[in-house]
Amino acid sequence: MRKLPPHLKPYVSEQHYERYTPIDHAVWRYVMRQNRHALQDRAHDAYRNGLAQSGIGTERIPRVSEMNACLAQIGWGAVIVNGLIPGPVFYELLANGVLPIAAEIRKLTNLEYTPAPDIIHEAAGHAPILFDPEYRAYVRQIGAIGTRAFSVKEKQDAFDALRRLTIVMEDPASTAEEKAAAQQAVEEKQKATSGMTEAEMVSRLFWTTAEYGLIGDLQDPKIYGAGLLSSVGESKHCYTEAVAKIPYSVESCTEHPKVVTQMQTRLFVCGSFEELKAGAEALANTMAYRIGGTESLERAQRSKMIATFTYNSGLSVTGIVHALIKDDQGEAVYVNTIGETALTVEKQPLGGHGKDVHAKGFGSPIGLLQGKLALDACDDQALAQLGVIPGNHADLRFESGIHVTGRLKRIIRNEQQVVLLSFEDCTVLWDGRELYKKEWGAYDMAVGSRIVAAYPGEADPASVSVTEEEPDPVQESEAEAIMELGLELLMEAPVPLSELERLYQHVAVIREKNMNNITEESIRELDGIYRVLCGSYPNDWLLRLELLELAGTIPIPDLVQMSIALKDELHALSQVDSLANVINNGLAIL
Repeated sequence: MRKLPPHLKPYVSEQHYERYTPIDHAVWRYVMRQNRHALQDRAHDAYRNGLAQSGIGTERIPRVSEMNACLAQIGWGAVIVNGLIPGPVFYELLANGVLPIAAEIRKLTNLEYTPAPDIIHEAAGHAPILFDPEYRAYVRQIGAIGTRAFSVKEKQDAFDALRRLTIVMEDPASTAEEKAAAQQAVEEKQKATSGMTEAEMVSRLFWTTAEYGLIGDLQDPKIYGAGLLSSVGESKHCYTEAVAKIPYSVESCTEHPKVVTQMQTRLFVCGSFEELKAGAEALANTMAYRIGGTESLERAQRSKMIATFTYNSGLSVTGIVHALIKDDQGEAVYVNTIGETALTVEKQPLGGHGKDVHAKGFGSPIGLLQGKLALDACDDQALAQLGVIPGNHADLRFESGIHVTGRLKRIIRNEQQVVLLSFEDCTVLWDGRELYKKEWGAYDMAVGSRIVAAYPGEADPASVSVTEEEPDPVQESEAEAIMELGLELLMEAPVPLSELERLYQHVAVIREKNMNNITEESIRELDGIYRVLCGSYPNDWLLRLELLELAGTIPIPDLVQMSIALKDELHALSQVDSLANVINNGLAIL
């Protein structure tokens, strides 16, 4: 398993493989068989090639430990997470070469499309195509960009509402009223937000590319987006006239909000993965962490969350940007944080300037001294000429009108670069206002004539000691033993199975044991399973498909009759609108 920064570990969960039921494995098998059949000529070559390399099979839900063994070949790994996770966490995992995977698997009622993340989408959709070097470079690139994208609190509220909606939509026990209420909550939260944040732009770009992207010729594109690759219904629907095919551009991809509760009505077609990388780079060039300046501080302030901004001297300040003072041209000349604030230099903590020292906030000027002089460019001689000498009274007047006066206690450097001046008995004035009073104690002034970057979060959370993940509970030798024992052992569950689940398990074991030559004993067992199915479960269509797959190819009178009956029953069940596609698609590949 790849190394993970400690602050990401709370989002990592366990797979609890034993909790998957035989019906869960049958759902996996149905979707994978459908997708392999439907995507033969529609998926991008990178996906088809990667499917063979990823260790993802058709018969059963994969273990993440097995996936990690395969992903390690390309320098990646995978971890289990609990459903939708915050955007910054999701993107940081990708930036670290870690694929987040939801352990849950969709229900029978949502086979064709599920609004909630599940292991089919994450493992079978995202993992295989990562084996293409250009594509995985794009995924890590957009992950890195996403970690630097500002959002706002209102957007987080909207995300929480969206997360709730996906849970409600996936839960078969949800009522129509609950679904409507959850949908209304999303719409209300989205209306409460104004403007599009950086995080929203990155999210929309990821959605329209990595989740729902097409590639190649506009008239006959191939699928590479995981949302399409993992969706039985949508991989077919996307080729119908109901879906508009639009040439890829960052502007067009980010123009409309994401649609998560229904199949897409517009998809974007790129020419190559290189085009995706160029587009992501273009988006990054518009973001605060690259443009710097006043606009970057304004985005940090609007976020109302912990952010980091960096002076051109290399000093970074991490805290909640509370206030900005601007000159007549609208340029920030003084910045204040509120609450715990920490200073770092080149992503390393600046000794004596942690959150405990600046527990109530930090404020400092930005800009040139009078005479167009950049304090950050001054050497010792120039500093001395300005009176900036430890022990002396210093008087610094900025072009903006800010006036810092006090006894200089200390000059802090990063190598030869001055990054901080510490004063005693200091007053900071601007336009007749006292920005800092002597009685408040020591004053630490950041040195820097401009802000070169701002981004959400800590200066570098990953710089905190990085430790190895705990070994997976399924060691390699144990995993190999499990593989050798076959599907029967894999499907054993720690909780009692229902009668229907036992029937599914029994069929799976028969299929595993009789791949090439079915025995007389198995024929008798299939007949018994079918009788129970008819007597107790007249509406279960998936197990009927599983039985038909086994019985339909064996020219034995009893099984021929069973096959005819199974087909009749499935055709009857397919008259229900919600079952028509899944049953007919299942029959089509037998």
